[in-house]
Amino acid sequence: MRNLEAIVILWNIAVLGWVLVGKEKKERGLVISLGISVIVILLQGILEGMRWQLIPAYALAVVPLYMLVRARLPWSTLPKSSKSSVMKRIIGRIAAVIYAFVAVALPILLPVFTFSEPTGVYKVGTTSYEWTDATREETFTSKDGDKRKLKIQIWYPANKDSKGEISPYVQDGALLAEGYHRLLDMPKQLFNSIRYVKTHSLEDVDISDQEAAYPVLIFSHGLNGHKNQNTFQIEEIASHGYIVVGIDHTYNSTVSQFSDGTVTYFTPGQDETVAMMDQTNKIWVEDAKFVLDQVEKLAAHDPDHRFTGRMDLQRIGMFGHSFGGATSTQMLMSDPRIKAALNMDGVLYGKLRVPEGGFNKPFLMMSADQSRYFEQYIQDPALTASLTDLFKRYDHITDGGNYWLTLRNMSHMGFSDLYLTSPLFEWMGGISLKKSHPIINAYTLDFFNHFLKQEPLKLLDQNIGEHTLFTLEKGEK
Repeated sequence: MRNLEAIVILWNIAVLGWVLVGKEKKERGLVISLGISVIVILLQGILEGMRWQLIPAYALAVVPLYMLVRARLPWSTLPKSSKSSVMKRIIGRIAAVIYAFVAVALPILLPVFTFSEPTGVYKVGTTSYEWTDATREETFTSKDGDKRKLKIQIWYPANKDSKGEISPYVQDGALLAEGYHRLLDMPKQLFNSIRYVKTHSLEDVDISDQEAAYPVLIFSHGLNGHKNQNTFQIEEIASHGYIVVGIDHTYNSTVSQFSDGTVTYFTPGQDETVAMMDQTNKIWVEDAKFVLDQVEKLAAHDPDHRFTGRMDLQRIGMFGHSFGGATSTQMLMSDPRIKAALNMDGVLYGKLRVPEGGFNKPFLMMSADQSRYFEQYIQDPALTASLTDLFKRYDHITDGGNYWLTLRNMSHMGFSDLYLTSPLFEWMGGISLKKSHPIINAYTLDFFNHFLKQEPLKLLDQNIGEHTLFTLEKGEK
């Protein structure tokens, strides 16, 4: 809950309580309380933005106005039976308590969520690009000559004294709310608070001059996700001295918005068989390879002079969630530019298989226990048989001394920002983002710091085994 929202709610509930139980309610006090209510509501609306979740709290400002008007009505001084008056007071107070509960609960259950302050030595800058792959036809449209176009956002280290506009979470929160409505079949009003979410990133500021060049990480979202969906993680990584390049996989993202006004929403495939998912993953791998090509061009000559010579192309890694995790795994095997990869709860879709002996490159698998062991809950033997090939793809995932981190009491979407939109998601899934997100961030940094920056491992080798919140495995070399 934002600061002024809390003030509006607490003040108006206090006024309601005073009206209900206060012994003396003079006209002057009612006028003052009404004036304060109006002022704080106006300030909140101007500085933070009004939203429908606060309508019950806003409406409480009418209480002192109602009392002022009622006191002037001719029948307000008529005698009332004591029995009737007591009963009305009891009913009124019960109704007021229920109403006050709703006024508090709505903005808590549907908050304007915030991100933890990044812990690195750098501030975080961000900028966006639109890149078109002239060599590839867009397969999700029927228009001849329609080329594959991608929206890209880059986060990077900025100086501690950098100043600039704070970047919103997404370019247009209303479009993302519409995207979630289409995907989840839930009212988009439940997600309209996203438009007010701010990040810790500063728009288009200079890159920090503390280091000559910074390692680069490519981020790939989940199927139906979007490039900003792991802001909790991306800002933390960038604050520790990485350039993170996020990809919107057009037509497979929640929504992608381009400067020419084009808006594309998620377009489902004809089916979700393993073969079809493998085929779709090929498109994502091609997206990632194309983005890497553009990153190389940007490092050689950035028209804005921000990234020229500042991207260390000898230290490139990739990470992703779900289908993006699968893409990161395929890129590790297929593109020599990727030196290390992290897969967050991604089924191993794609053309290539993990060879016996492992990748011969650093790899970290992160899984939710609810995802990793879901086959235990399958009741249909035919379905289990159909997934046998998919399960076999994990046989050599830790070979060669690689790692597999399994988080306890964790679900698939807990690896993204989605559950931040309402604590109801956490309560229903039995998970705690306050516990899981710091673990994800800490092990992500430990992994890339070691294999891209040659820093000593602080967590991975030291914590092999069973723990309260996770299990960590390491394969044989």
